[in-house]
Amino acid sequence: MSTETLVEKPAKISSLREGVASGATTATELAQHYYARIEAHNPALNVYLALSQEQALEQAGAVDLAAAKGDPLGPLAGIPVGVKDVLTMQGVAATAGSRILEGYEPPYDATSVARLKAAGAVILGKINCDEFAMGSSNENSAYGPVRNPHDLERVPGGSSGGSAAAVAANLAVATLGTDTGGSIRQPASFCGVVGVLPTYGRVSRFGLIAFASSLDRVGPFAGNVRDAATLLEVISGADERDATSSRRPVPAFAAESDKGVRGLHIGIPEEYFGAGLDPEVREAIEDGIAALETAGCIIKRISLKHTRYAIPTYYLVATAEASANLARFDGVRYGHRSAQATNLSSMYKLSREEGFGAEVKRRILLGTYALSAGYYDAYYKKAQQVRRLLAEEFVGAFAGVDAIVTPTAPTAAFKLGEKTDDPLAMYLADIYTVTASLAGICGVTVPCGTTKAGLPVGMQVLGPHFGEAMAFRVARAVERAQMY
Repeated sequence: MSTETLVEKPAKISSLREGVASGATTATELAQHYYARIEAHNPALNVYLALSQEQALEQAGAVDLAAAKGDPLGPLAGIPVGVKDVLTMQGVAATAGSRILEGYEPPYDATSVARLKAAGAVILGKINCDEFAMGSSNENSAYGPVRNPHDLERVPGGSSGGSAAAVAANLAVATLGTDTGGSIRQPASFCGVVGVLPTYGRVSRFGLIAFASSLDRVGPFAGNVRDAATLLEVISGADERDATSSRRPVPAFAAESDKGVRGLHIGIPEEYFGAGLDPEVREAIEDGIAALETAGCIIKRISLKHTRYAIPTYYLVATAEASANLARFDGVRYGHRSAQATNLSSMYKLSREEGFGAEVKRRILLGTYALSAGYYDAYYKKAQQVRRLLAEEFVGAFAGVDAIVTPTAPTAAFKLGEKTDDPLAMYLADIYTVTASLAGICGVTVPCGTTKAGLPVGMQVLGPHFGEAMAFRVARAVERAQMY
């Protein structure tokens, strides 16, 4: 492994907020500190695509004024946060990691971004990602790959690799990412941070540049479980601008994470510990399971037999929805328009040819084929039927256990370029995460040891629908045992 690392664990949200409230520091000083770190380390990591320094200092100044007057402060008052570049932010470029959106500045905030601002967060800028969130390594960005702070020759995971790397390198205290098939959980595992997949509908998707609308979810990254729970609490809740958002009350996730785990039943699915799982990853996860047992959990071996169908099912459903969603990027209203076009037809064709990268084109073609006449029933419809079986299987499993524990990824972070010539091998990196995505349930990835080379390993804690509080409790117990 490369000896060059840029890992620095961020301070806890509670201690930073207390410092701002007490006057020991100011939100402005915090923002300036983080911009100095970004200036020093972003060239090596390629995390940030756009900085929103003017807006951030205005936000910080408002927090400092409220603190000086003794006004109530929001739960994220003064906390420097970064946002994945598939979420819109008024007046700041949103590229989704693609050339086709070059120059686009949204006139509105995504709901999750607006809620961060309302909670007092200071938003530092927009963070690099795989193009349109399509990838498992962050090598598909049109603006260059992000590098893993633990080893600059390795990937940070994808598609939210920039968001995970930003927290691992302390270029933000916390970040927002998105997860369609593992795009929060796998990078969290590779970078040694906490990442959260909320239940589908828990967080509004308004302002999210869509990849696959029935799978896309917005969630947080943080340096510890309680901070991740705090962020999820802030961004969750119903939104009239997203018809799929849930009206269920939002629990006090941070407080819930403090509860003990004695007596909880933890399911261990045999299908997640078979061929393809790296021995060092297996050992770290088994140590984590043993720690949960020591903490008083009751370990139960279970079977999720439909897991083997998850990858093909996911790559039919997700690509079909991507084909439909990305049809809107055509060079007409915003983004890249080919200078070579001579008529309307060539404008569509050339703008998309020049604007989209290879992986996005691959998935559009796969999805278009799956939806085409004569193939819809054989592929897309069948995939949706299998998806239902996967979801029902999880419902049945959660009738007998409180949470399910698995590895997040079959390996630790792999080297840059190692899998770029083999798309199937890249897709298989999501083998343990796509099941929860298809089923709509929630999950938390928490650091659970390292390999002999010092690379992080993540444990995935899955909870039932709207069971984030339970997943946080179990993840917190793993965190305590690992002394993270």
